Amino acid sequence: MKSQKKVRVLIAKPGLDGHERGARVLSYGLRDEGFEVIYAGLRQTPEQIAAAAIQEDVDVVGLSILSGAHLAMTSRVIENLTGLGGKDILLLVGGVIPEEDMPTLKKMGVAGVFTSGATIKEISEFIRSRLS
Repeated sequence: MKSQKKVRVLIAKPGLDGHERGARVLSYGLRDEGFEVIYAGLRQTPEQIAAAAIQEDVDVVGLSILSGAHLAMTSRVIENLTGLGGKDILLLVGGVIPEEDMPTLKKMGVAGVFTSGATIKEISEFIRSRLS
């Protein structure tokens, strides 16, 4: 019987935001849903996040941003991922994201934007639907 490769997800907190409860809850929740989760921790630079994504050979990068710097941070993560050959990695953004910025994030290449009301089930189903 052939075993199916687990989807690898990197959860990261870019910038100076020090609130990580949501990112930790998401990490544990996605793990419980059967994903292999790497939590990069607080205060990661976009360069560190992209390098970790490539090094860990992840399928998904989830950025948790509460600081209001979501457009700048996401843009820099995308630039770095692209520069390192990770253009095809599924990118998700979550946290405090104003509704009016969601179309801009999607135009930048973000696959999904999840705010504080999103459930673990909703996020896991979204990931599975995009990677199947």
